[in-house]
Amino acid sequence: MQSRKLIRFFKKGRPVSSGSNQQTDANRIQLVLTEIRLAARDTNLYTFERPDGAELPTADAGAHLGLHLPNGLERQYSLVAPQPGASYYTVGIKKDVGSRGGSKWIHDHLKVGMTLMADLPRNNFPLKEDAAHTMLFAGGIGITPIYSMFKRLEDLGRPVELYYSARSRTDAAFLRELSSKSNVRFHFDEEANGKFLDISGLVAASPKGAHLYCCGPAPMLTAFEAAGVASGRAPDEIHVEYFTQKYETATEGGYVVHLARSKKEFSIPAGKSILQVLREAGIDVAHSCEEGICGACETKVISGIPDHRDAILTESERAANKTMMVCCSGAKSPDLTLDL
Repeated sequence: MQSRKLIRFFKKGRPVSSGSNQQTDANRIQLVLTEIRLAARDTNLYTFERPDGAELPTADAGAHLGLHLPNGLERQYSLVAPQPGASYYTVGIKKDVGSRGGSKWIHDHLKVGMTLMADLPRNNFPLKEDAAHTMLFAGGIGITPIYSMFKRLEDLGRPVELYYSARSRTDAAFLRELSSKSNVRFHFDEEANGKFLDISGLVAASPKGAHLYCCGPAPMLTAFEAAGVASGRAPDEIHVEYFTQKYETATEGGYVVHLARSKKEFSIPAGKSILQVLREAGIDVAHSCEEGICGACETKVISGIPDHRDAILTESERAANKTMMVCCSGAKSPDLTLDL
């Protein structure tokens, strides 16, 4: 089925504004859902604006928006082609059959005209815009941040290639637009006798000095990272973004966390994360995904050696041990001192 047959629009007028920007703090804002578009099978594009229609803070390609859902969940979704000075944010959301309540609730209950709070965009997957050459790899809904990067590089006139893998044409968002591009290659599993995209071969054949980016299912990301290592590429040329947890949360316990600013200390028992212990003690720590994939809980490390379990920090950042994600990471040393 061609994507043009899948496109539908559901749109209503913007609700009357009170005139306030509705911001509760510097990092959070109220948004209203103004449009829903069907992009592919089980995948919708959701567009949000301020209630007063005012300009939104700028976000770069690869950034994500943290949504606070009315059912109490907090979820992060990649922005679709953000533009400077825009009055709207659009995110792509696929209804996951194994949903923990985020994507399923959004698809089943979120309607045009509803308002919700959102954390302002964060970018843990930044694009190097001046790279000599860029290769982009996307799998399924992982196309959302990759599409943003592709659009940005095209706007800048930079050399870029996009390899997009999906189960079928029906599952591919942005199919009609991308099909017209000579620098885009598709791989559909059902048309390839079940064979997967040859990531290893493509990475090995990529130009020297190129920057490579990948977002998709965990097996695809694992294959991509392994291909990067096997090809001898510099670590800072290989970029990935996970939208599911990469490592198990550190819950071994048996160490003490000291809070430098709060002048408090906590023994972390087995079975709990640092974030859980701190929250139970009433310590206010920014957090969202609790899986080490959004970066909201990133905390400065003053002393001690973290046991990094996130999917955000680079290898050099892990080795430096200057920061950590307290939602999922633990400690390799008997004590950790944090800037909290």
